[in-house]
Amino acid sequence: MDPTTDNAGRSGDPGTARASLEALRAEIAKAVVGQDPAVTGLVVALLCRGHVLLEGVPGVAKTLLVRALASALELDTKRVQFTPDLMPSDVTGSLVYDTRTAQFSFQPGPVFTNLLLADEINRTPPKTQSSLLEAMEERQVTVDGTPRPLPEPFLVAATQNPVEYEGTYPLPEAQLDRFLLKLTIPLPSRQDEIDVLTRHASGFNPRDLRAAGVRPVAGPADLEAACAAVATTAVSPEITAYVVDICRATRESPSLTLGVSPRGATALLATSRAWAWLTGRDYVIPDDVKALALPTLRHRVQLRPEAEMEGVTPDSVINAILAHVPVPR
Repeated sequence: MDPTTDNAGRSGDPGTARASLEALRAEIAKAVVGQDPAVTGLVVALLCRGHVLLEGVPGVAKTLLVRALASALELDTKRVQFTPDLMPSDVTGSLVYDTRTAQFSFQPGPVFTNLLLADEINRTPPKTQSSLLEAMEERQVTVDGTPRPLPEPFLVAATQNPVEYEGTYPLPEAQLDRFLLKLTIPLPSRQDEIDVLTRHASGFNPRDLRAAGVRPVAGPADLEAACAAVATTAVSPEITAYVVDICRATRESPSLTLGVSPRGATALLATSRAWAWLTGRDYVIPDDVKALALPTLRHRVQLRPEAEMEGVTPDSVINAILAHVPVPR
C-alpha cells in the first residue's frame, strides 16, 4: 500500500490535499448559507493546528458551522455545552475507582477528541475555562500528576455571544491569546436570509446534516500533507519585517492599552502562510498578511476605556495600522 494514502484511500499528496480542503467549502455550504470568511478561517486554523473563537449573536449558525465542518471531515468530534455548574473534570476527565480491581482508572473527558466544540465558553467560571489552557497550548491534559497526550490533530472551536453579558465570565487575555483566530459571524444579507428560509421550507433539518448531503471530503492524511506543505511556504525577510512592524504599531497605538505580543506576530505569520498556500502560492505576499490581520489580531489587543466610549473598535485600530504601515514592494 502507498504510505501516502490513508485508510479511506485518500492521497496525502499536497495537491490532492488542497483540493480536498477546498471541497470543504462546498460541503459546508450544503448546511450553512454564506459565512465564507468564517469557513475559510476554520480551514486556516486546521492548517496551522490552531484554535478558533467564533463570536456572533444567537441564531447566526455558529454551532451549525462547526458541526458542518466536523461532518465534512473524517475526524472525531465532541461537543460540550459550557454552563455555570460545569466542572473542570467534566471537560478533561477524572480518575474513577473500580471496585472490582480496587484501583483508580482514568476516564477520558470530551477534550480527548480531534475537534472540540466548546459552546458558549464564556458561560462557565474561570476555573473550568482554565482547564482548557493546558489542552490548547500543550496538547495534553495532566490528571493526578500524569500528562496524557491528546489526539492529533486537536482543535478547539469555541463560541460566545457578544451582546448578552449577564451571567457570563469574560475570557481573560491569557486564554484569548491561546486562540489563533477570532472570527466574527455577522447577520446574513437579505438574499442569504431568503435562501435560509427557502431551505427550511423545503425540509432542511439542521440537526440531520447527513440528510442535507454533507459527507466527509477530507481526512487526517489530507491535513498532514497540507500542514507539511504550508510549513514549506516561503517567507521573505521583507514580509517578516512587515508582520513585525504591524504588531509593534499596535503596542504604540494611543487607542490601546495592550498591543499584540510576539506570540501574536508568530500567529499572523503562520496564518498568512496558510492563506498563501490555500490560494495556490508557495510564497507569502503582503496581501496575505492583510487578509488575515483582523481575525488573527483583533482579540490580542485591548482598547483604552476612553477610546471605547468614542466608538473605537479593535478592527478599526488594526485597519488604521494596516493603512499606515509601509507595505514592502
